[in-house]
Amino acid sequence: MVASVATTTPKSPRPQDPNILLQFFKSPLPSRLVVLLLLVLAVRLPLLWLGVPLSAVELHAFLIGERLHNGAVPYRDLYDSTAPLASTLYGLLEALGSRPLWLYRALALALLVVQAVRLNRILNRADVHPERGYVAALTYLLVASVTSDLDILSPLLVGHTLVVYALSALLPTSREGYDNRRLFQAGFLLGLAALFYLPLALFLVLALFAVIIFAANSFRSFLLLLCGFFFPYVVVGTVLLYVDALPAFSQFHLHPTLTGLTAGADGMPRLVQLRLLILPGVLLVVALLRTFATSLGLVFQVKFLQLMLVWLVVTIAIIIVGDGRAPGTLVLALPPLTYFGLFLWQRAQRPWLLELLLVVLIGTVVGIRYRSVLPFGNLLPIPAEESFAVQPNPAYASVRNQTLLVLGTDRRPYLSNRLVTPYLDWRLAQQDFGHLNEYAAAFRLAHNMRHPPAYLIDERNLLPELRYKLPTAFGRYEPTSTPHLFKLKSD
Repeated sequence: MVASVATTTPKSPRPQDPNILLQFFKSPLPSRLVVLLLLVLAVRLPLLWLGVPLSAVELHAFLIGERLHNGAVPYRDLYDSTAPLASTLYGLLEALGSRPLWLYRALALALLVVQAVRLNRILNRADVHPERGYVAALTYLLVASVTSDLDILSPLLVGHTLVVYALSALLPTSREGYDNRRLFQAGFLLGLAALFYLPLALFLVLALFAVIIFAANSFRSFLLLLCGFFFPYVVVGTVLLYVDALPAFSQFHLHPTLTGLTAGADGMPRLVQLRLLILPGVLLVVALLRTFATSLGLVFQVKFLQLMLVWLVVTIAIIIVGDGRAPGTLVLALPPLTYFGLFLWQRAQRPWLLELLLVVLIGTVVGIRYRSVLPFGNLLPIPAEESFAVQPNPAYASVRNQTLLVLGTDRRPYLSNRLVTPYLDWRLAQQDFGHLNEYAAAFRLAHNMRHPPAYLIDERNLLPELRYKLPTAFGRYEPTSTPHLFKLKSD
């Protein structure tokens, strides 16, 4: 009897997953988040050696913060359309330091990280995609680094953080049923977001759609959302009523914002903004194509896909309302891009293509971000963001650390001087300076100029008429050797 010896063929070693970088961030270990933060800082921090250019948005915020820190009440003592909570935030930051640019930049980066981590947690917890980890946060922060426009603490950026948190308050209705507290909380967060940037109120459309597909009683649930949304407005309206600023709130904030009078006033040109959206737009289109080619198993996943499509529509609507120039516009597209990007980075038959795509994305982001210092940067048809930074006006270099009023749209002289009158936004200041033949406008001018600034810059040649009609307020200004610059006579 011959004993048969069973021979076993040795197993070939399992080929290593070529998705080294992607596989690393698909792990839910907290160490991945630390590496992600280091990666984002590595993309952003080297630019600090070249200096931090001051944008028009930040100069605007500094002027608002200084006026509020000195006791001014928004809209009553400041002709400006900035949303009330954004103005209050700038006033609080001014209390921590005089024009704290580094604090503004650090807070903007912190808010971006909070948004990315929060959205990543929502997507993982809701099981909208089989693969978990920090790929969503990686996509969010990488695309956000394509422009320095998101380094700015804009009202849109702050308000959008609340919108991301409102999303997590809307989702549990699909699993826990009708929940009064969460629906009210979602509306409340959207109301706060609109008090930072009014067009964010359009996310009520997204909330309504979420209620329709998730909640048990759609009409009653949407009423709860509306109650939560208007509650912050009632509180703010009550405060403004007590300080006699409620009519001005409608006149200088609601009406100008809704009519587009001040949309994108301090942002970069529309063409530059749109060019910076090319890379996120291409990535979004590719991700959408991959998403629609993927079959979704759970009903909840299908509903969440529909919800993010509505988010994309609302994003386009807000961009149109902001005239395509609102500072921080790109942040609106990051949540839907991040969600659809999960399908882009999922396993494929040729995994090395995904790895190559991620490396190309990182290289493209770095190339666009550093286009002003790289040798081939001039090949990109996108002007550098720092070319739109606020530079001092050499014509008024002799005026420094003085109180100042500019009759015109040029805010550059305020770089080294202080605003002590309500007339920050010249278009809104036409409420007074554009109606000098009316007694009410002349009365407001006299009231607002009780403590006239030391210098006045007259870009519109209004001073002769102002001297004639309001000699007490404007008759004491004498010309200087600099054209259009006038100095207050000492008593």
